[in-house]
Amino acid sequence: MIIEVKDISKSYNGQAVLNNFSLNIEDEHSYIITGENGCGKTTLLRIILDLETPDTGKVTLLGDYKYPYINAGVVFQEDRLCDSFSAVTNCALVSKKVFKQTVREELCKLLPEDRVDIPVKMLTPVERRLVCIVRACCIPSDVLIMDEPFEGLSDGERAKAVSYVRDKMGSGSLVIASRDTAGLEFGRIITL
Repeated sequence: MIIEVKDISKSYNGQAVLNNFSLNIEDEHSYIITGENGCGKTTLLRIILDLETPDTGKVTLLGDYKYPYINAGVVFQEDRLCDSFSAVTNCALVSKKVFKQTVREELCKLLPEDRVDIPVKMLTPVERRLVCIVRACCIPSDVLIMDEPFEGLSDGERAKAVSYVRDKMGSGSLVIASRDTAGLEFGRIITL
């Protein structure tokens, strides 16, 4: 499968953030979208996910693809967690195909075991971020799309999380928007 992003343009209040941007996102490849704040990274991801409509251009799926939409595991800039639920429950909610025991094992790869069953409102911002990463990787998907997934993580936490994401992407594709590309040199760096 290829996600074709073709000639995408988007403006807000007359200010262009994307101008005729094109990219083919292919299986088994990683793409690191980078640039300063306000350059269009989040807008591009939202357009790929069909959460926002471009002014011009289009996103299409090429190849033998079984869904009319992009089947993605997503990390948004904001964590979008249910505060009163545990990390395990937050991750298990994303799909009926995800089992709590599997989720617990995955969470324990990035978090201490005693943190995965307490309400996420009691977790630190870094721990919440790690829950978001695991949640995105638990969804059976064809592509992982992550918006600043490693924001706020220490160098060690970041390296561990990057390794985890790379392991979980499998044969799908990976798209990360990040101002900081440290440790992401494995992917094709695209500066907006």
